[in-house]
Amino acid sequence: MSRLQILFLVLLIGFVVTVWLGTGRVSSPAVVEPVPVPVQPAPAVVQPPPTLTEVPPVTHIEGLIIPVAGVRADQLVDTFTASRSEGRIHDAIDIMAPADTPVIAAADGQITKLWQSERGGTTIYQLSADQKMIFYYAHLARYADGLTEGKQVRQGEVIAYVGDTGNAGPGNYHLHFSIALVSDPKRYWEGTNINPYPLLHK
Repeated sequence: MSRLQILFLVLLIGFVVTVWLGTGRVSSPAVVEPVPVPVQPAPAVVQPPPTLTEVPPVTHIEGLIIPVAGVRADQLVDTFTASRSEGRIHDAIDIMAPADTPVIAAADGQITKLWQSERGGTTIYQLSADQKMIFYYAHLARYADGLTEGKQVRQGEVIAYVGDTGNAGPGNYHLHFSIALVSDPKRYWEGTNINPYPLLHK
């Protein structure tokens, strides 16, 4: 074999090896990066807003005075849960006193309404100074001179006189007194009644 043939054979073998190595190489598998999954935040718990009729509980109210002149705390009787006609609950206390005894404002506030009622007779609705309570005075004989709706009154000021008007019954002289917590002062006839007795019997 001539040198030329040997050289050709060497080149041919080299070419074959080169082609075999180039086509037979196994490529490394592609590395797949993990795709981050977004984490959804937990939905916030939304508390429903309080309705207008909801009134926060009140356990104690400071500074009220007995709204009938000369009546002592030990003379009061708790009639708040007493039964009344037509299956009603009293939701107030009756403060017994002679006819024409002065009725005085239980606290500072504004006279919201002077009203003649079939049950209550001659009545007064008074809004407290903080506009959170309505004081209701009923079965009055008459109003104090100069008392008008919108008037600002001070605690202890004479606003009316004890009577027996409405359904009190002839000669049954007393003041029907109630306290209601209100969410809207303009709707003075609505509210949640609370017992005046423990607030006045101190």
